[in-house]
Amino acid sequence: MKLLKYLLVGFFFGIVLTKAEAVSWYRIYEMFHFQSFHMFGIIGVAIFTGVIGIQIIKRKNLKDINGNPIYIQDKEKGNARYWIGGTLFGLGWALVGACPGPIFILLGAGFMSVGLILIGAIFGTFLYGVFKDKLPH
Repeated sequence: MKLLKYLLVGFFFGIVLTKAEAVSWYRIYEMFHFQSFHMFGIIGVAIFTGVIGIQIIKRKNLKDINGNPIYIQDKEKGNARYWIGGTLFGLGWALVGACPGPIFILLGAGFMSVGLILIGAIFGTFLYGVFKDKLPH
């Protein structure tokens, strides 16, 4: 039953992102060329919602679904890794026109060529797992 709740939330989230045109290659293209505020607005709302959510979790000492307290670790200090990681993520996003979430939404919408992007994303994640101990963290 728990899995069904997650599946329904995922479907709802996919519909919202599709209707908001957040999975549109054209909208992503506009964003990276600074031609439209549309995607920046969506990202801004997501950041605002996340900040509010984290503050509620921290101040109310909320518990997870199993009743365990939610603990959010502080980020480690370090600038370079966030700049490098963010740049690589942004370049990948700009090249393929989709970040990880919309990849699944586009597949569900029938764009089967996005399967290659998913394979590339999984392979990149695998490579990170192989080399993470050798990378500066």
